[in-house]
Amino acid sequence: MISAAALPYTLLILFVELTVGALWVLWVAHLRGKSAASFIKFAAASIFVLASLSFWIAAKLHVGRDVDGYPLDPDYMPAARGAVLLVFVLSLPYAFFTLRESRRAALVAGGAASLAGVAALAFLAQVFAIPTWGYAGTLLSMIVGGLVVGAVSMGMVLGHWYLVTPRLPEQPLREMTFFLLVAMGVQALLLVPALVLPRDSIANAVDTPILQNPFFWMRVGGGLAFPMVLTWMEYDSSGVRAMQSATGLLYLAMALVLAGEVLAKGLLFVSAVPS
Repeated sequence: MISAAALPYTLLILFVELTVGALWVLWVAHLRGKSAASFIKFAAASIFVLASLSFWIAAKLHVGRDVDGYPLDPDYMPAARGAVLLVFVLSLPYAFFTLRESRRAALVAGGAASLAGVAALAFLAQVFAIPTWGYAGTLLSMIVGGLVVGAVSMGMVLGHWYLVTPRLPEQPLREMTFFLLVAMGVQALLLVPALVLPRDSIANAVDTPILQNPFFWMRVGGGLAFPMVLTWMEYDSSGVRAMQSATGLLYLAMALVLAGEVLAKGLLFVSAVPS
């Protein structure tokens, strides 16, 4: 019910979403200037590492005309690789200027890298959009998926700063958590058109309706609904400055969200449902 042959493509989408989404969330936090400077520095360096891994996967992965019966458009893969390379290249000066505390230069580099991230997801969506209900749905699922995995990852990392320095203002973490809740809500809403609108059938997939696929309900329940509950509990905990509990809840939410994204992309290759 999940294609093993599509796992490398699942890994590619997940890493690009994580890199770009984390970059977007961090850049906004950096722009607002309310988060701890040491967190911004650590996160910027981490994104450079993620970007290098994303480019390595994109460079090594061969994209043909289909994977296990799921049609692909390899004509857009060179552009996608180029955009991921640009994210990687621009994330280096972003990390460098952030570590040097050159705020304006860092924000310019981070903004440019963020725009390159938009292009990377736009081209990547073209590669995988052929059998889905439309390019817009595939692109939106990747953008929102990136925002979800990026926000939960950056939120989990930020939570550790409150364990070391309990007197930090709780607003940055609460803002990031609230944004995560909104992004997951949008992700849930996008399931409706993905399930209702017509899509192509996948040639080699098991003939099981998506709503009867147990992996779909694992994705919805364990990768979306339950993390939303945990995130709300974290938002409530951070409001009363129970930061240890809040960080622990974000750990659980991050693990479930990442697992849910893996399931979502795996299901894409057997159902043509972008979720």
